[in-house]
Amino acid sequence: MRRRTRGPARRRRRADDRLIGPLLAAVLGIALVVAVVHWLLVHWWILAVGAVLAALVGGGWLYGRQQRARWEAVRAQGLRYGLPELDALHHTRFEDAVRDLMRRDGCQDALRVGGRGDLGADVKATDPYGRRWVIQCKHRRNGPAGSAVGTPDLQVLNGTARQVHGADVAVIVTNGRVTAPAVAFAQQQRLHVVDRHTLGAWASGSRPLWELLRAVPPPRRPSGLS
Repeated sequence: MRRRTRGPARRRRRADDRLIGPLLAAVLGIALVVAVVHWLLVHWWILAVGAVLAALVGGGWLYGRQQRARWEAVRAQGLRYGLPELDALHHTRFEDAVRDLMRRDGCQDALRVGGRGDLGADVKATDPYGRRWVIQCKHRRNGPAGSAVGTPDLQVLNGTARQVHGADVAVIVTNGRVTAPAVAFAQQQRLHVVDRHTLGAWASGSRPLWELLRAVPPPRRPSGLS
C-alpha cells in the first residue's frame, strides 16, 4: 500500500516542480514590464523625444519616396530613343525600352513579361482608354540589315494575343524589316506592325503609339486624354 501511495505523490510533486519554472519566469516578466513602464512614466520626456525622432524619420522616408516618384514621372515623360540606340540594345533591354515607352505614353501598368513560355507576349499594357495591348518584340542587332520579320512570327502572335492574353490590340514591334507577306497577313488578321520607320517616330516622342497606328479599336472607357 505504501508503494502504491508513494507513486502518485511523487508524480504530483514532479508536475508541481515543472510548473514552478514557468511561473517564476512569468512573474519576473511581469515585474520587468511594470518596472519599465514605471520608469518611462517617470522619464516621460524620453517617449516624447522618441516620438519626434520617429516622426522625422518617417516623414523623411515618405518625402524621399515622393521625390523619387516625381523624378520617375518626369523621366518617363521625357523618355526618348534614337534608332541607333535601340539597335545597340540587348533583346531583353529592347523589351524594357518598349515597356518604358508605353509607360511614358500613360500605360501605368505596362510590364515586360517576355521569356521562356511567354506565348508570344513580351510586353503587356493597358492604355489610358482602357484597351489591353499585347506586344511581341523582334529585335535585330543589325537593324535593317538583319533577318526580316516574317509571317510565322505574326502567326504566333495571332494565335495567342487575343485567345490567351485577352488583347484588344495585338502588336509586333521590330527595329528591322518586315516582309510584304507578313504585312498582308497582319492586315487580314487585324494585327498591327510597328516597323523600323514607325518605331523611330514613336521612340522619338512624336506621338503615342495608338496615334501612329491605323484601325486601332475604339476606347473601352472615357478618358481625360480623349
